[in-house]
Amino acid sequence: MKPFERLAFAHTPNGTKLELCRHDGSYVIRADGIELMSTRRHQSEDRLAAIVCEPLAQATNPCVLIGGLGLGFTLRAALHHLPADARVVVAELVPEVIAWNADPGYGLSNEALADPRVEVVQADVNDVLRANPGAFDGIMLDTDNGPDGLLMTENRPLYAAGGVALTVAALRPGGRIAYWSVGEDRAFVGALQRGGLTVESERVRAHRSNGPMHVLYVATPRVTPAQA
Repeated sequence: MKPFERLAFAHTPNGTKLELCRHDGSYVIRADGIELMSTRRHQSEDRLAAIVCEPLAQATNPCVLIGGLGLGFTLRAALHHLPADARVVVAELVPEVIAWNADPGYGLSNEALADPRVEVVQADVNDVLRANPGAFDGIMLDTDNGPDGLLMTENRPLYAAGGVALTVAALRPGGRIAYWSVGEDRAFVGALQRGGLTVESERVRAHRSNGPMHVLYVATPRVTPAQA
């Protein structure tokens, strides 16, 4: 069995240790030793972007937010679907994660980050949401392992009632939110519904032919009779 090669590490503000590793030609990010993401399995991240960005392919000047850069798969898929005049804001809390993706030696997302449509903000996604009310046509949130199985305490507020309210407030009319989750979380669905959202879920395999099933929650603000 080929060993894992640790290439770099970082710490989140609350102390979680992140490691960038290479194994048999693929890259992995671990949080305190637990795998967060891998370049071998990213179908669900690709689908997260497609759900939000495919409907915006013909829009004029759409603006979307990605919460969590990871290994850049959601960003790259979003750019594939969005038009040339789109704006993609990526909020990433850990500066080293941005540096890993930008490093051409790793070949992760340096080309995507150089795309003129992309703006990377090194910040908590909650702060970006708070600072941009009514700014986004779509929001993709893939921080940590989603609401089910959080590994980093910094991400908990995003999935609480206050974070849901901030996210809804950052949407433009007609916008949608997509959340990535490592598994089913009925309590989180209830929180979204109490936040005034209609919620649909989609199960997507991590890899086209194998791997675990992940869950994507697609949430849109309910239209009240007064708005109709």
